[in-house]
Amino acid sequence: MTIAEVSKKYDISADTLRYYERVGMIPPVTRTASGIRDYQDSDLGWVGLAKCMRSAGLPVEAMIEYVRLYQEGDSTIPARLQLLLE
Repeated sequence: MTIAEVSKKYDISADTLRYYERVGMIPPVTRTASGIRDYQDSDLGWVGLAKCMRSAGLPVEAMIEYVRLYQEGDSTIPARLQLLLE
């Protein structure tokens, strides 16, 4: 799915999607061989989560920390849960 399609589906600007990826609010998006973003289902899940968390008032820094913890693996599940409970 292209960035334009994701933007329309989630009602988020393409610039915001790029920002989310750049600062680490979502993990790096899958790219084509030519470097164009090609959002897969897993990428869409992160976009949906980021939108939901922002709507709930979760600070950007907390979302970045959540993604960082996720990328470290299952051993960080308790820390991720604690982050969401705060």
